Parts: sequence; structure tokens; C-alpha cells
Amino acid sequence: MINDSALLSAIVLAGGKSSRMGQDKALLLVKGVPLLQRVCNIAAACSDTVYVVTPWPERYQYLPLPHCQFIQEVPLLGAIGNEPLNHGPLVGFAQGLAQVQTDWVMLLACDLPKLQVEVLQAWVAELDSNSIGDAIAALAHHTKGWEPLCGFYRRRCLPQLLDFINQGGRSFQQWLQQHPVKVLPLPAADMLLNCNTPEDWALMQ
Repeated sequence: MINDSALLSAIVLAGGKSSRMGQDKALLLVKGVPLLQRVCNIAAACSDTVYVVTPWPERYQYLPLPHCQFIQEVPLLGAIGNEPLNHGPLVGFAQGLAQVQTDWVMLLACDLPKLQVEVLQAWVAELDSNSIGDAIAALAHHTKGWEPLCGFYRRRCLPQLLDFINQGGRSFQQWLQQHPVKVLPLPAADMLLNCNTPEDWALMQ
């Protein structure tokens, strides 16, 4: 059983444009604490090393994130005029994963207001069990597919991930369909709730 947080790193993605919310979701307050800070604090309770992958590290540097290191997300260049493309979370994850030194990494979106540290710690305890086998990831699953932005990945999946991205792939679901994934039990379904609009946020509050 993995019970040493030094064997696990964490990546928190804060690269979304929050266009439907109308303001930066990472800075929405939950009980007076910005969402990004809250998620990073939970990640730090599971891992000694937490990376925040974002195109805008200067936007969040004022937050008290003592256990976190920022990784500047670099936009991919398009074929026409070298314009940056909106490449989504898969590319941000790959750029963060390239910095990871541990066998496993926990990946979290910054906009998970119901995240529960106890559930994550129970999942961490399963990572070294025989049931993991050759799975490249351990994730919760629902009717629409995997929950890729709250779960665990092996560092050694990076070459396959880069191949997928270099071939134009941008979908976590399509990439995960090509590899074995361990299903994690989800005791609290609302833990994976994220908010995309002001209406979502008002309902959650």
C-alpha cells in the first residue's frame, strides 16, 4: 500500500478560460477561500509535491500556496500563422507530467468545490494493490465515461500521451479508451461536481 506521500506527486490544472462562468473559476470563493487554494491544500494533504499548471502563474502567485510549484503552460502553435490553439486540459497535463519524478501523479481540476480529502487518501491507498495491474490510470467512471480530472496516472504513460497529442488528439476520453484503466469506487457522487456557469455556482451555494 502506498502510504508515503513522497511516492506521489499532484498536478492541479488551472488553465481554463472560464468563458461560461464570466470570471476566473479558480478564484471563486468557498467559505472565503479561493477554489484553487482549496484544491491545492487538499492535494498537499496527499502529496509532498504539488504542481499548478497554468498559462497565467502571475494571476495566482499572491495566493498562499506553500507546497506548490507553478509550471507555465505553453500554448501549442497552429499550422496557420503560428497562432496558439485552445488545446484543452490534456496538453496541460502532458506538460505537467513531463516534470513529475514520482511513479504516480494525482491529477485534479482547480474547479472541484466538493473535493473530499478522505476519499482521495482512500484512493491513494489502493494505488499499489495487485488489482491495479498494468493500468496506466486509476479513475472514477460514470455513464458518460471516465472522470479524467480527478484521479491518478502513472508517469510512464507520458510517451503514449505525447504520441496521441502529436497525432492531433485532445480528448482524455479517446486517449483513455486505448489503455487499461482501473475503476475507483466513488462513495460521494457530488465530489466530482464542477461549476461552469453562474447558475451552477448559485445552485451549489
